[in-house]
Amino acid sequence: MFETLFRYPRVLARHLAGPSAEERDRFLSHCAGTGAARESLLHLASELLVVARRIDLGGATPIGLHEVEKAADGWVRHQRRHHRIRDPRFCRLRFMQVATAWLVFLARLTPPPEKPGAKADLVDEFASYMRLERGLSSRTIHNRCWHVQAFLDWLREQGCSIAEVSLEQVDAFLAMRGAQGWCRVSIATAASALRSFFVRMAVHGRCTDGFAAGIEGPRLFKHESLPVGPQWKDVQRLIASADTDRPQDIRDRAILLLLAVYGLRCGEVVALSLDDVRWEQEILHVTRPKQRCKQDYPLTTDVANAVLRYLQQVRQRSASRALFLTIKAPVRPLAPSSLHHLVATRMRVLDIRCPRHGPHALRHACATHLVTEGLSLKQIGDHLGHRSPEATRTYAKVDLVGLRQVADFDLGALL
Repeated sequence: MFETLFRYPRVLARHLAGPSAEERDRFLSHCAGTGAARESLLHLASELLVVARRIDLGGATPIGLHEVEKAADGWVRHQRRHHRIRDPRFCRLRFMQVATAWLVFLARLTPPPEKPGAKADLVDEFASYMRLERGLSSRTIHNRCWHVQAFLDWLREQGCSIAEVSLEQVDAFLAMRGAQGWCRVSIATAASALRSFFVRMAVHGRCTDGFAAGIEGPRLFKHESLPVGPQWKDVQRLIASADTDRPQDIRDRAILLLLAVYGLRCGEVVALSLDDVRWEQEILHVTRPKQRCKQDYPLTTDVANAVLRYLQQVRQRSASRALFLTIKAPVRPLAPSSLHHLVATRMRVLDIRCPRHGPHALRHACATHLVTEGLSLKQIGDHLGHRSPEATRTYAKVDLVGLRQVADFDLGALL
């Protein structure tokens, strides 16, 4: 790999003669295989040589994280002494990142001991109950356990054990979430998770039977708010903004079309695989995690062309079967949080005024657009993958044509 990167004999000789040359060469080859650019590999090779000179890999014993930190601090002091850096924090961070990535690749880094959350055994037991006895989805289990673990960690910080917990402390925890800017729906979700947890605790005699019933979140009203999606003309502007020849725009345009045309959730988009696009049948196969089923959509021309262009021009070769991958190395499947950043950033650049700026806003925009096109709530619910018409009923409030017809209905004969 060194011979491929370096053209000048003296530079090449310096890297070949440096310590742990074989280990450095293997790591550079690995990074090149993930799609790293040549410029990135050049910087990485220089940083690796610095790391190898300050961390001895001669022995067979694993390297502890404290040794890496000590070497990073020594390198920062050396650079500052020679007036070569302005920001020591970045210098140290870069050293730590390269060193830990290299040592992990070589299986030579001793992982730091994980700090388990407070009463992790109770959370694991709660998760098993929801999975085995309740049959809840993995996403629901994850979310509820996250809220419960956060409460137990907070309780430990207050110096209180789970056996001594009171309803006042639960109220204080939920009030703290409100002070942190959580909306009423999020606080109510946390209260629901805690209520379910303490119901299970009462079954095993770890709290009183009526404790869970005393946990109250903020009051919510069905369909109290309007859909929070942007107007359809703004959605069209958003999609048009990605109609360029930039690799990132080519990928993002395909993602935006999937979110807007089919109203998919961000988790459903990142879960798409190469096998889910049935080109011969012109069908898109979508996994619905909430319903634990698959749903087929007709592959529209715009979506098909956008996805095909991404596959032919942008998507790099990878062992992963995920449809959407990162543009830059290391190449890996996109995470749901990446889609939130993608949509929110573009909406802010275009100054699209909307209560929400994430991918779910495009789902609302899709439903609202279907209402204006005259589709029934049943058809819209089927399109969005709703299990119950209750979830679709909120969009009836934006059916202005239908509402005007109701308002114009003559009730004279009935009064």
